[in-house]
Amino acid sequence: MPSLISLVPFVVGSVLVTIAPGPDMALITRQVLAHGQRVARATIAGNVTGVLVHTLLVAFGLSAVLLASVKVFDAVKIAGAAYLVYLGVLSIRHARRPVDHAGPVARSRATGYRQGLFSTLLNPKPILFLATFLPQFVNPDGNVTLQVLGLGGFHALVAAAWLPVYAVFVGRLHVILMRRRVRMWLERATGAVLISFGLRLALSHR
Repeated sequence: MPSLISLVPFVVGSVLVTIAPGPDMALITRQVLAHGQRVARATIAGNVTGVLVHTLLVAFGLSAVLLASVKVFDAVKIAGAAYLVYLGVLSIRHARRPVDHAGPVARSRATGYRQGLFSTLLNPKPILFLATFLPQFVNPDGNVTLQVLGLGGFHALVAAAWLPVYAVFVGRLHVILMRRRVRMWLERATGAVLISFGLRLALSHR
């Protein structure tokens, strides 16, 4: 197993990557504004599940297929980009509607979970990060699979700790953000950010 001192750069890198603005935070902002904290938490659970799935793929070598095949990588990338653009358009369209937290909560939470899960699974960037970052902190003399699972699990825990804090921060601005005009423009801006992330993903290279 890697030493505690050698893990310090991993912890710092994992935290910095997690708190850096990205599609997950843009989506959570959209969920808080449109549906409230419960749906946002379900979305976060989907994001974290996606990170865990990516970790499993890296740990058991299945990510090699994605990384080695240009066609497979591009297919996943385009699907992920299209999904982010779809979520962005959805956010812009929702901006004109009144806030409604009284809808079927179970259905909304399930939808939020799926959106968080798919937005992570269909984004090849997390698996690229895990596949290139985690091995730097693995001791080849130990059980590589268990070490990758442990490191990836820690990265998922960082996301599970940070994203709810971010959602609460957005929610604390509720009085300001829920004013119709402010909310409308902020949801439009969030939608534009999601669309820009989707386009950037579609145009990105490995």
